[in-house]
Amino acid sequence: MMTTENVAVFLFLAKMGTRKKVRAFVRVKPTDDFAHEMIRFGDDNKSIDIHLKKDTRRGVVNNQQTDWSFKLDGVLHNASQDLVYETVAKDVISQALDGYNGTIMCYGQTGAGKTYTMTGATENYKHRGILPRALQQVFRMIEERPTHAITVRVSYLEIYNESLFDLLSTLPYVGPSVTPMTIVENPQGVFIKGLSVHLTSQEEDAFSLLFEGETNRIIASHTMNKNSSRSHCIFTIYVEAHSRTLSDEKYITSKINLVDLAGSERLGKSGSEGRVLKEATYINKSLSFLEQAIIALGDQKRDHIPFRQCKLTHALKDSLGGNCSMVLVTNIYGDAAQLEETLSSLRFASRMKLVTTEPAINEKYDAERMVKNLEKELALLKQELAIHDSLANRTLVNYDPMDEIQIAEINSQVRRYLEGTLDEMDIINLRQIQEVFNQFRVVLSQQEQELESTLRKKYILIDKNDFAAISAVQKAGLVDVDGHLVGEPDGQSFGLGVAPFSTKPGKKSKSRKTFKEQLSSSARKEGASSPVGGKDLDVSFSKTQLTPSSKDGDIKDMLLRDRETSNIEPLPSDSPKEELRPPRSSTPPSKSVAFEDFKNERGSEINRIFKENKSILNERRKRASKTTQRINAIKREIDITKEALNFQKSLREKQGEYENKGLMIIDEEEFLLILKLKDLKKQYRTEYQDLCDLRAEIQYCQHLVDQCRHRLLTEFDIWYNESFFIPEDMQVALKPGSSIRPGMVPVSRIVSLGEDDQDKFSQLQQMMLPDGPDSVSFYNAKVKTEQKHNYLKTMMGLQQTHRK
Repeated sequence: MMTTENVAVFLFLAKMGTRKKVRAFVRVKPTDDFAHEMIRFGDDNKSIDIHLKKDTRRGVVNNQQTDWSFKLDGVLHNASQDLVYETVAKDVISQALDGYNGTIMCYGQTGAGKTYTMTGATENYKHRGILPRALQQVFRMIEERPTHAITVRVSYLEIYNESLFDLLSTLPYVGPSVTPMTIVENPQGVFIKGLSVHLTSQEEDAFSLLFEGETNRIIASHTMNKNSSRSHCIFTIYVEAHSRTLSDEKYITSKINLVDLAGSERLGKSGSEGRVLKEATYINKSLSFLEQAIIALGDQKRDHIPFRQCKLTHALKDSLGGNCSMVLVTNIYGDAAQLEETLSSLRFASRMKLVTTEPAINEKYDAERMVKNLEKELALLKQELAIHDSLANRTLVNYDPMDEIQIAEINSQVRRYLEGTLDEMDIINLRQIQEVFNQFRVVLSQQEQELESTLRKKYILIDKNDFAAISAVQKAGLVDVDGHLVGEPDGQSFGLGVAPFSTKPGKKSKSRKTFKEQLSSSARKEGASSPVGGKDLDVSFSKTQLTPSSKDGDIKDMLLRDRETSNIEPLPSDSPKEELRPPRSSTPPSKSVAFEDFKNERGSEINRIFKENKSILNERRKRASKTTQRINAIKREIDITKEALNFQKSLREKQGEYENKGLMIIDEEEFLLILKLKDLKKQYRTEYQDLCDLRAEIQYCQHLVDQCRHRLLTEFDIWYNESFFIPEDMQVALKPGSSIRPGMVPVSRIVSLGEDDQDKFSQLQQMMLPDGPDSVSFYNAKVKTEQKHNYLKTMMGLQQTHRK
């Protein structure tokens, strides 16, 4: 028999069985001056020994430690990029397509080769690092799994001086974020709010995103590294796999974090100054916090882990000791001069090996597929019930939802049962029982309505749940503490109702006439523009917002069309109008004149969309203005009705009130004013909600107009520069059928163009493809990224020239 202690031990061992230690590798940077006497590797290639000579200046009694030994998962010395990837990353990437999260992190001293290990050299396909190889492996494995529909998304995060940046925000369809990015935690894990995630359907697209992010990284130069990374970067690959063959609603997701940490540096050796010094301070501080978190994770007695001390540890919370398979690559120097920093890096690697993680398959459920499976299961259960009923000789049982005729029959049986003409009702199935109870509720509700209708024919009633009417009556002072109204006197008692005109004082009609005259005179004084005060709505609009309107159906269609065309590609410059363009003058025309020509020719489509969006915006503004006028009119009528109620109350107090035991009579006109005030308030709320919706539409339409205006001006700048700054004898290269597209070749290079980038790429393919047949996507993405950035630099230079 198992005791409580035995159960606790069993659960602990089961939990430990699911945990997995972090794997730690060391990669030594090749050098001609390797310290063989101080650094030795074990025969199993999984240990490294460090030996230091004693400092004789400390005297005879010297307790200085001189020997250290570190046990690791592997030592990579003079290892190629292929061997590093096979040893470190291949298994982690393979498990990702099975639903396991993975993290690969490069840590070490500045200049020790972290970025080379993670990214590699983009100039040579053979020297690519872990990151591009991981992307290649993911897409190769997708091709090998035709039974699964797998989608891949990527993101690229930079942590620079404790601030978060999106390295892919320079893409035209992303743009800079308005609000700063933040780290958010939820039950599913940690994610970066504001970080763009991009869908990649092929290998070349993923490489393009990688190279785009690499060009945006912040680097600097110091004595130990000419291209030192000044920020921590996290490239994340998101994988989602759905089965094409199984109808199971489960699908798996995984996340691969590839982390390139900035290198720790000693300021005395690096000689950093100014901005580089400030960056080094932030880098060392964040790495120190990372080491503190690792020490806390390795201590089983620690309850609190300081993840929130810095952005780096907070962003990597899931990777450090969470649901993830983690691998650490520690990059060290082999020189004797860097031995102290090498020891510090190896200590960090040994501490990391003490950390355990709990990798588990990430399974989620597809709601749409789950509904379909439930429908199939329901159909099968109905068939089984039909078989069971046929065996039990119950052939009249129907499990489908009841139609109107069956429901009417049950309603008739319930009424006869309540009247006593029916003693029993035959019960066939559970659905009938539920419908019987439902019809009892229906009959009860109908009887209540009939009773209320009978009472209303004789009395005027106020619903206790109608808080607006009750509040108005209470303000008028017509109720007692119990909320009851006084009824019509019948000689014996009082009841709820309306006092007849015969029981009212004769002077009332005169007073009522005087009140109407007062209202009309006050309305003439106020006019149509009575102010809205207190908590009333501010509904002022500018004069520029009054424009013609159109039909609602057309507006919705145009909005949908504008949303689809907001991301249209620039129109090609090889339209027929380009060939009919007259010869240009020796001096370019002014931009205002050229802009009108551009809107009629190449930019006609964008200009049309811009005008349509602006027309929609003006129509929405006009509708909002009309709604505002209606709200103001309703508000004025509410004020008049309130004044009339107050006048009726004061008049009633002057003429005397009919009371009995705290209950008082309210006449018909005053009660109608209360109901009118209730209806006016309801209209006010409805119109106000419509105005809020219109304001939201105006804001969206304004965004579309601004986007089209920016697109129109950008296209005009490109057209103007290419039309009036490129020599006429080189315009042939920009005609239809040529290999040069407008906007892709810098103007400064047009005159001396010997060979274009496509020729260079063809030569590069002929040279490199025999050694790397899988390198086409890699070099394609590299060339496209370089073309894009060369074009952007040229356009910025042209804009600065025009400003001068």
